[in-house]
Amino acid sequence: MARLTYLERRGAVYYARIDVPVDLVAHYGTTTKKKSLRTKEEAVAKVRLWPVVEAWRLEFEDVLSRRAITDDDKADAVWRHYIGALERDEERRKRLPGQAEIDAASLEMFARVRETKLDIKDPLAILDATLEVKALEQARELDARARKAKLDDLCKHLVKGETALIAHEVDAYAEANKLIVERGSDEWNDLARKMMRADIETLERTMERDRGDYSGSPKDPIVRPAAGGHREQAKAGETIMELFEIYASENPKGISADTLNQARRDVGTFVETVGRTCPVHRIDKRAVRDWKALLVRYPVKATETKAFAGMTMAQAVRENEKIGKPVLTPRTVNRYLAGLGAFSAWLVNHGYLNANPVEGMSLAKKKERSTSPFTTDQLNTLFDSPLFTGAQSATEWRLIARAGKVLIRDHRYWVPLVMLYSGARPAEIAQLAVSDVREEHGVWIMHITTEGEGDKQVKTAGSMRVVPIHSELIRLGFLKHHKEMKATGQARLFPEAKRNNRGQMIAEFSREFGRYLERIGLKEGRGVSLYSFRHGAVDALRRAGYLDEQFGFLLGHTKGTMTGRYGHLPQGMLRQRVELVEAIGYTGFHIDCRSSKGDALAGG
Repeated sequence: MARLTYLERRGAVYYARIDVPVDLVAHYGTTTKKKSLRTKEEAVAKVRLWPVVEAWRLEFEDVLSRRAITDDDKADAVWRHYIGALERDEERRKRLPGQAEIDAASLEMFARVRETKLDIKDPLAILDATLEVKALEQARELDARARKAKLDDLCKHLVKGETALIAHEVDAYAEANKLIVERGSDEWNDLARKMMRADIETLERTMERDRGDYSGSPKDPIVRPAAGGHREQAKAGETIMELFEIYASENPKGISADTLNQARRDVGTFVETVGRTCPVHRIDKRAVRDWKALLVRYPVKATETKAFAGMTMAQAVRENEKIGKPVLTPRTVNRYLAGLGAFSAWLVNHGYLNANPVEGMSLAKKKERSTSPFTTDQLNTLFDSPLFTGAQSATEWRLIARAGKVLIRDHRYWVPLVMLYSGARPAEIAQLAVSDVREEHGVWIMHITTEGEGDKQVKTAGSMRVVPIHSELIRLGFLKHHKEMKATGQARLFPEAKRNNRGQMIAEFSREFGRYLERIGLKEGRGVSLYSFRHGAVDALRRAGYLDEQFGFLLGHTKGTMTGRYGHLPQGMLRQRVELVEAIGYTGFHIDCRSSKGDALAGG
């Protein structure tokens, strides 16, 4: 597995780079491969990068799959050569002329003699006329002689160590099974001698068949069915990752592009353990079990850690036994398994697998949650901090955590508040279009949907929904912000909110918000995060006496509906949702719509 960073700049030009797998360093004579992308533009370089990296990966996979020949390979080659030769012998016997064919040829010969009035006293003419019949009569005898001659020659060559009679068969097997075994090497000679012994056994069986005996079996102990089995390879277009791309294009569960990309990477690590050319029907309990055994010991961010550069999962696990880096949590291991499990379910539905091998393989999860809702004191501290009341800078997070006169009123201000009073996910809020906020039956709503312009995404189809806007958000100026964006011709409610190169909306803000909490003293290690607002909204609804099944749809935890997609609700149903949203409240917490310095909030 190569490191995550594949792009580097040398002078003004961008290059692709990759760590050579540890097993192939000697083969290539270097620890890294580099190639100029012939551009000074980073955006162009990123487009050109991945085809180069993928070509290198395929090359590594090909070389790795070719480089090792095992005793199992030799046993498989011997047995396949033996049974293959017997099958060819039987097919050849079927094509040899029988008595009926010889008789027919004789009658045809006599007819030609009568028609041409052949001179029967001319020996050359007689020989020419009977030549075809004699060839048919002697075909079986000549075939038997040829096989006997080959048997004698093979025995002599085996004694002398000559391999000319079998060399092409050895090379053909090595090529078909992607084995690198140099002709004339000890391994190649060993395989050649064993395949010659299989040939001798085959010819012995054919001699027995000449006598009508088909009961013979190999006497040479190396000629027997291979216990290790054949290195089966996937058919063209049916490798695991090729089928994954079909699954991804169908996306039967309607999961987000980011979740799908994460699953693609996770399934890719499984493919690394079983091999790129492994046929999909080989995804079984044993393969998943072995992969899981590696995952639970796999170091965190191994692909970004220099100590594991160029290592496979198994190699990184072994190396980490010496280093002692933190390993994946059970939750992360289960995420890997879930990605493969969803794909395997699709494979079952499409007839590639009989059963889902991932079922029942997940690790037991601890009951406590890693993200906690904010306490009342924490909420008061947070919303009285510089991000919400005035900072020294609007761009540098280190200075955003320091009090100043710069008011921040973009998505970084509004996303936490909207989450607090709706329970919506941060990406759902950040991607809202101006048209997604509107008045329906006298009620202002947020329509969380993929419909409309832009590259909007939701976690699942059930995440599309209508959420009334809490009165507290209206008091704080949310509708005024909406009005300003509409007046200035903005299509999006938060135009500054961006996706990263993985398609994740405001991923940088989510990460920096956690660091911001540390800077203002609200966080140390795990605990609170941006998602604490969503957990807080859930707890607020529970405190108001509602059951989870009564408000799950408000959080996007239900199956998709046409209502969710297009956002039209009957007035009565909308009023019920208003009651739910307005039940979200926090005792002892209040945020003023003016800054701590007395300045009016933008949009406040």
